[in-house]
Amino acid sequence: MAIFQTKKIQSFIIFIIVLAAILWMFQDNILRMSFFEKTSDNIELNQFKSGDSSYLEKIDNFNVKEYSDNQKILHIMTADTYFSYRDSPVQLVNIKVTTFNENQKEGLTLNANLAQINKQGEIFFNGDVLIKTKNNAIHEINSESLMYISDDGVIKSNQDVVYTGEASTINSQGMLMNINSDKLLLNGVVNISHKSGSLLESSNLSINHSNDEKVYQSKERTIYRSTENEITADAGFIMNMNNNLTNLLGNVKFIGAAGTTMYSSNLIVDQSNDSEVFKTNDPTKYNSPESNIRSNKMYYDTSVNKIKLTGNVVAIYE
Repeated sequence: MAIFQTKKIQSFIIFIIVLAAILWMFQDNILRMSFFEKTSDNIELNQFKSGDSSYLEKIDNFNVKEYSDNQKILHIMTADTYFSYRDSPVQLVNIKVTTFNENQKEGLTLNANLAQINKQGEIFFNGDVLIKTKNNAIHEINSESLMYISDDGVIKSNQDVVYTGEASTINSQGMLMNINSDKLLLNGVVNISHKSGSLLESSNLSINHSNDEKVYQSKERTIYRSTENEITADAGFIMNMNNNLTNLLGNVKFIGAAGTTMYSSNLIVDQSNDSEVFKTNDPTKYNSPESNIRSNKMYYDTSVNKIKLTGNVVAIYE
Protein backbone atom coordinates (compact mmCIF):
# COMPACT_ATOMS: atom_id res chain seq x y z
CA MET A 1 0.00 0.00 0.00
CA ALA A 2 2.81 2.37 0.92
CA ILE A 3 4.56 1.55 -2.32
CA PHE A 4 1.38 2.43 -4.28
CA GLN A 5 1.06 5.80 -2.54
CA THR A 6 4.73 6.57 -3.20
CA LYS A 7 4.22 5.94 -6.95
CA LYS A 8 1.18 8.23 -6.99
CA ILE A 9 3.18 11.02 -5.39
CA GLN A 10 6.03 10.51 -7.83
CA SER A 11 3.59 10.60 -10.80
CA PHE A 12 2.05 13.85 -9.50
CA ILE A 13 5.48 15.44 -9.10
CA ILE A 14 6.47 14.41 -12.62
CA PHE A 15 3.19 15.93 -13.96
CA ILE A 16 3.91 19.24 -12.23
CA ILE A 17 7.46 19.32 -13.62
CA VAL A 18 6.27 18.58 -17.18
CA LEU A 19 3.52 21.19 -16.96
CA ALA A 20 5.93 23.82 -15.71
CA ALA A 21 8.31 23.04 -18.58
CA ILE A 22 5.51 23.38 -21.14
CA LEU A 23 4.39 26.70 -19.67
CA TRP A 24 7.95 28.02 -19.69
CA MET A 25 8.45 26.99 -23.32
CA PHE A 26 5.23 28.70 -24.56
CA GLN A 27 5.12 31.69 -22.20
CA ASP A 28 5.80 34.25 -25.02
CA ASN A 29 2.92 32.95 -27.14
CA ILE A 30 0.56 33.00 -24.17
CA LEU A 31 1.50 36.61 -23.35
CA ARG A 32 1.05 37.68 -26.99
CA MET A 33 -2.39 36.07 -27.12
CA SER A 34 -3.44 37.90 -23.97
CA PHE A 35 -2.11 41.27 -25.31
CA PHE A 36 -3.82 41.00 -28.69
CA GLU A 37 -7.14 40.15 -27.11
CA LYS A 38 -6.97 43.23 -24.92
CA THR A 39 -5.95 45.50 -27.83
CA SER A 40 -8.80 44.22 -29.93
CA ASP A 41 -11.29 45.02 -27.18
CA ASN A 42 -9.93 48.58 -26.95
CA ILE A 43 -10.12 49.11 -30.72
CA GLU A 44 -13.75 48.09 -30.87
CA LEU A 45 -14.58 50.37 -27.94
CA ASN A 46 -12.80 53.37 -29.48
CA GLN A 47 -14.49 52.85 -32.83
CA PHE A 48 -17.84 52.83 -31.14
CA LYS A 49 -17.17 56.06 -29.26
CA SER A 50 -15.95 57.95 -32.31
CA GLY A 51 -18.62 56.75 -34.73
CA ASP A 52 -22.06 58.10 -35.54
CA SER A 53 -23.52 56.46 -32.43
CA SER A 54 -21.39 58.50 -30.00
CA TYR A 55 -24.19 61.01 -29.26
CA LEU A 56 -26.63 60.41 -26.43
CA GLU A 57 -29.64 61.91 -28.15
CA LYS A 58 -30.61 62.98 -31.65
CA ILE A 59 -33.69 65.06 -32.47
CA ASP A 60 -34.76 65.98 -36.00
CA ASN A 61 -36.76 69.17 -36.63
CA PHE A 62 -35.74 70.55 -33.25
CA ASN A 63 -37.87 73.41 -31.85
CA VAL A 64 -37.71 75.04 -28.40
CA LYS A 65 -38.80 78.28 -26.71
CA GLU A 66 -36.86 79.93 -23.89
CA TYR A 67 -38.73 82.06 -21.36
CA SER A 68 -37.65 84.75 -18.93
CA ASP A 69 -38.36 84.67 -15.19
CA ASN A 70 -41.61 86.56 -15.79
CA GLN A 71 -42.66 84.01 -18.44
CA LYS A 72 -41.97 86.14 -21.50
CA ILE A 73 -40.45 84.54 -24.59
CA LEU A 74 -36.77 85.41 -24.98
CA HIS A 75 -36.24 83.50 -28.20
CA ILE A 76 -37.38 80.59 -30.33
CA MET A 77 -34.72 78.18 -31.52
CA THR A 78 -35.17 75.77 -34.43
CA ALA A 79 -32.72 73.41 -36.08
CA ASP A 80 -32.73 70.61 -38.61
CA THR A 81 -30.94 68.31 -36.18
CA TYR A 82 -30.06 68.35 -32.47
CA PHE A 83 -27.26 66.22 -30.99
CA SER A 84 -26.44 65.89 -27.28
CA TYR A 85 -23.24 64.33 -25.88
CA ARG A 86 -22.02 63.15 -22.50
CA ASP A 87 -18.97 65.41 -22.13
CA SER A 88 -19.34 67.85 -25.05
CA PRO A 89 -21.64 70.79 -25.86
CA VAL A 90 -24.94 70.23 -27.64
CA GLN A 91 -24.63 70.63 -31.41
CA LEU A 92 -27.30 72.10 -33.69
CA VAL A 93 -27.24 71.80 -37.47
CA ASN A 94 -28.84 74.53 -39.65
CA ILE A 95 -29.99 76.61 -36.72
CA LYS A 96 -32.27 79.65 -36.59
CA VAL A 97 -32.80 81.82 -33.51
CA THR A 98 -35.57 84.44 -33.41
CA THR A 99 -35.47 86.94 -30.53
CA PHE A 100 -38.37 88.81 -28.92
CA ASN A 101 -38.50 92.16 -27.12
CA GLU A 102 -40.35 93.09 -23.92
CA ASN A 103 -43.56 93.61 -25.88
CA GLN A 104 -43.19 90.11 -27.34
CA LYS A 105 -42.59 91.43 -30.83
CA GLU A 106 -40.05 89.68 -33.03
CA GLY A 107 -36.57 91.20 -32.93
CA LEU A 108 -33.67 89.93 -34.98
CA THR A 109 -33.01 86.49 -36.40
CA LEU A 110 -29.72 84.59 -36.54
CA ASN A 111 -29.12 81.83 -39.07
CA ALA A 112 -26.07 79.56 -39.14
CA ASN A 113 -25.04 76.15 -40.43
CA LEU A 114 -23.71 75.07 -37.05
CA ALA A 115 -24.06 76.11 -33.40
CA GLN A 116 -23.25 74.77 -29.94
CA ILE A 117 -24.87 75.17 -26.53
CA ASN A 118 -22.70 74.81 -23.43
CA LYS A 119 -23.78 73.77 -19.94
CA GLN A 120 -24.46 77.40 -19.00
CA GLY A 121 -27.00 77.64 -21.83
CA GLU A 122 -24.89 80.03 -23.92
CA ILE A 123 -25.28 79.63 -27.69
CA PHE A 124 -22.15 79.75 -29.87
CA PHE A 125 -22.58 80.13 -33.63
CA ASN A 126 -19.76 78.78 -35.81
CA GLY A 127 -18.78 79.78 -39.34
CA ASP A 128 -21.09 81.87 -41.51
CA VAL A 129 -23.83 83.71 -39.60
CA LEU A 130 -26.60 85.82 -41.14
CA ILE A 131 -28.16 88.43 -38.83
CA LYS A 132 -31.40 90.13 -39.84
CA THR A 133 -32.52 92.96 -37.55
CA LYS A 134 -36.08 93.94 -36.70
CA ASN A 135 -35.87 96.65 -39.39
CA ASN A 136 -34.66 94.13 -42.00
CA ALA A 137 -31.03 95.29 -41.97
CA ILE A 138 -28.71 92.45 -42.95
CA HIS A 139 -25.31 91.67 -41.41
CA GLU A 140 -23.23 88.82 -42.87
CA ILE A 141 -20.54 87.59 -40.47
CA ASN A 142 -18.05 84.77 -40.32
CA SER A 143 -16.38 83.85 -37.04
CA GLU A 144 -15.04 80.79 -35.26
CA SER A 145 -17.25 81.64 -32.31
CA LEU A 146 -20.13 84.14 -32.16
CA MET A 147 -21.99 84.07 -28.85
CA TYR A 148 -25.64 85.00 -28.22
CA ILE A 149 -26.37 85.88 -24.56
CA SER A 150 -30.13 86.04 -24.16
CA ASP A 151 -30.06 87.41 -20.58
CA ASP A 152 -28.06 90.46 -21.68
CA GLY A 153 -29.65 90.78 -25.12
CA VAL A 154 -26.31 90.92 -26.90
CA ILE A 155 -24.36 89.10 -29.60
CA LYS A 156 -20.60 89.19 -29.24
CA SER A 157 -17.35 87.55 -30.26
CA ASN A 158 -13.83 87.72 -28.87
CA GLN A 159 -12.52 85.85 -31.91
CA ASP A 160 -11.51 87.18 -35.33
CA VAL A 161 -14.52 88.32 -37.35
CA VAL A 162 -14.98 88.71 -41.11
CA TYR A 163 -17.83 91.06 -42.02
CA THR A 164 -19.15 91.12 -45.59
CA GLY A 165 -20.14 94.71 -46.27
CA GLU A 166 -21.31 96.79 -49.18
CA ALA A 167 -18.62 96.41 -51.89
CA SER A 168 -16.12 95.55 -49.16
CA THR A 169 -14.82 92.92 -46.77
CA ILE A 170 -13.97 93.88 -43.19
CA ASN A 171 -11.69 92.01 -40.81
CA SER A 172 -11.71 92.73 -37.07
CA GLN A 173 -10.66 91.19 -33.76
CA GLY A 174 -14.14 90.93 -32.27
CA MET A 175 -17.74 92.09 -32.38
CA LEU A 176 -20.51 93.43 -30.12
CA MET A 177 -24.18 94.02 -31.00
CA ASN A 178 -27.40 94.75 -29.11
CA ILE A 179 -30.22 92.56 -30.42
CA ASN A 180 -32.63 95.53 -30.48
CA SER A 181 -30.33 97.70 -32.60
CA ASP A 182 -29.44 98.03 -36.27
CA LYS A 183 -25.89 98.94 -35.27
CA LEU A 184 -22.90 96.79 -34.38
CA LEU A 185 -19.34 97.39 -33.28
CA LEU A 186 -16.31 95.63 -34.75
CA ASN A 187 -13.65 95.66 -32.04
CA GLY A 188 -9.89 95.95 -32.15
CA VAL A 189 -7.82 96.43 -35.28
CA VAL A 190 -10.04 96.74 -38.37
CA ASN A 191 -9.07 96.33 -42.04
CA ILE A 192 -11.51 97.26 -44.82
CA SER A 193 -10.76 95.91 -48.30
CA HIS A 194 -12.79 97.78 -50.93
CA LYS A 195 -13.67 96.27 -54.31
CA SER A 196 -11.71 99.11 -55.95
CA GLY A 197 -8.50 97.70 -54.47
CA SER A 198 -8.09 100.33 -51.77
CA LEU A 199 -7.39 99.32 -48.18
CA LEU A 200 -8.39 101.18 -45.04
CA GLU A 201 -6.84 100.41 -41.64
CA SER A 202 -8.38 101.63 -38.41
CA SER A 203 -9.88 100.27 -35.17
CA ASN A 204 -13.18 100.02 -33.27
CA LEU A 205 -15.49 100.37 -36.24
CA SER A 206 -19.18 101.19 -35.85
CA ILE A 207 -21.54 99.92 -38.56
CA ASN A 208 -24.93 101.63 -38.77
CA HIS A 209 -27.75 100.25 -40.93
CA SER A 210 -30.60 102.17 -39.30
CA ASN A 211 -32.98 104.25 -41.45
CA ASP A 212 -31.64 102.60 -44.62
CA GLU A 213 -28.19 103.97 -43.94
CA LYS A 214 -24.99 102.03 -44.60
CA VAL A 215 -22.41 103.98 -42.65
CA TYR A 216 -19.05 102.82 -41.26
CA GLN A 217 -17.43 105.09 -38.70
CA SER A 218 -14.35 105.16 -36.49
CA LYS A 219 -12.87 107.85 -34.28
CA GLU A 220 -9.45 106.21 -34.21
CA ARG A 221 -6.34 106.98 -36.25
CA THR A 222 -6.88 105.75 -39.82
CA ILE A 223 -4.69 104.93 -42.81
CA TYR A 224 -6.11 104.84 -46.34
CA ARG A 225 -4.06 103.14 -49.07
CA SER A 226 -4.65 102.91 -52.80
CA THR A 227 -2.39 102.08 -55.74
CA GLU A 228 -0.09 105.10 -55.52
CA ASN A 229 -1.30 107.03 -52.50
CA GLU A 230 -1.27 106.72 -48.71
CA ILE A 231 -3.30 109.00 -46.45
CA THR A 232 -3.19 109.20 -42.66
CA ALA A 233 -6.07 110.81 -40.73
CA ASP A 234 -5.67 111.39 -36.98
CA ALA A 235 -9.38 111.60 -36.07
CA GLY A 236 -10.87 108.61 -37.89
CA PHE A 237 -13.30 108.49 -40.78
CA ILE A 238 -16.92 108.23 -41.88
CA MET A 239 -17.65 105.99 -44.86
CA ASN A 240 -21.06 106.17 -46.54
CA MET A 241 -21.56 103.08 -48.69
CA ASN A 242 -24.78 104.42 -50.25
CA ASN A 243 -22.83 107.07 -52.17
CA ASN A 244 -19.27 105.63 -51.87
CA LEU A 245 -17.91 108.71 -50.09
CA THR A 246 -15.34 108.48 -47.31
CA ASN A 247 -14.53 111.46 -45.11
CA LEU A 248 -11.08 111.22 -43.51
CA LEU A 249 -11.38 113.33 -40.38
CA GLY A 250 -9.00 115.64 -38.56
CA ASN A 251 -5.50 116.44 -39.70
CA VAL A 252 -4.57 114.58 -42.88
CA LYS A 253 -1.19 113.70 -44.33
CA PHE A 254 -1.21 112.67 -47.99
CA ILE A 255 1.78 110.85 -49.51
CA GLY A 256 1.63 110.52 -53.28
CA ALA A 257 3.76 109.24 -56.10
CA ALA A 258 7.14 110.79 -57.00
CA GLY A 259 7.73 112.05 -53.45
CA THR A 260 4.83 114.51 -53.26
CA THR A 261 3.11 115.22 -49.94
CA MET A 262 0.06 117.22 -48.92
CA TYR A 263 -1.13 118.37 -45.53
CA SER A 264 -4.78 119.27 -45.00
CA SER A 265 -7.85 118.22 -43.00
CA ASN A 266 -11.25 116.60 -43.49
CA LEU A 267 -10.38 115.00 -46.81
CA ILE A 268 -13.13 113.36 -48.88
CA VAL A 269 -12.42 110.24 -50.95
CA ASP A 270 -14.98 109.85 -53.73
CA GLN A 271 -15.14 106.29 -55.12
CA SER A 272 -18.47 106.63 -56.92
CA ASN A 273 -18.65 105.58 -60.56
CA ASP A 274 -15.52 103.44 -60.04
CA SER A 275 -13.42 106.58 -59.67
CA GLU A 276 -10.96 107.80 -57.04
CA VAL A 277 -11.11 111.51 -56.36
CA PHE A 278 -9.60 113.30 -53.34
CA LYS A 279 -10.97 116.69 -52.37
CA THR A 280 -11.14 119.12 -49.46
CA ASN A 281 -12.39 122.65 -48.80
CA ASP A 282 -9.84 123.14 -46.01
CA PRO A 283 -6.44 124.86 -46.33
CA THR A 284 -3.90 122.61 -48.02
CA LYS A 285 -0.13 122.57 -48.17
CA TYR A 286 1.41 120.82 -51.18
CA ASN A 287 5.08 119.82 -51.26
CA SER A 288 7.06 118.35 -54.14
CA PRO A 289 10.77 118.26 -55.03
CA GLU A 290 10.20 121.33 -57.24
CA SER A 291 7.68 123.45 -55.30
CA ASN A 292 5.82 124.35 -52.11
CA ILE A 293 2.23 125.51 -52.62
CA ARG A 294 -0.45 126.68 -50.22
CA SER A 295 -4.15 126.97 -51.09
CA ASN A 296 -7.60 127.05 -49.55
CA LYS A 297 -8.97 124.09 -51.49
CA MET A 298 -7.70 120.95 -53.23
CA TYR A 299 -9.12 118.60 -55.88
CA TYR A 300 -7.23 115.55 -57.16
CA ASP A 301 -8.62 113.17 -59.79
CA THR A 302 -6.34 110.12 -59.97
CA SER A 303 -7.77 109.04 -63.35
CA VAL A 304 -6.12 112.03 -65.03
CA ASN A 305 -3.37 112.36 -62.41
CA LYS A 306 -3.88 116.09 -61.95
CA ILE A 307 -4.11 118.10 -58.71
CA LYS A 308 -6.08 121.37 -58.68
CA LEU A 309 -5.26 123.84 -55.91
CA THR A 310 -7.59 126.88 -55.66
CA GLY A 311 -8.27 129.86 -53.40
CA ASN A 312 -5.50 132.27 -52.30
CA VAL A 313 -2.80 130.16 -53.84
CA VAL A 314 0.77 130.96 -52.82
CA ALA A 315 3.55 129.02 -54.57
CA ILE A 316 7.29 128.86 -54.09
CA TYR A 317 9.32 127.15 -56.81
CA GLU A 318 12.85 125.90 -56.37
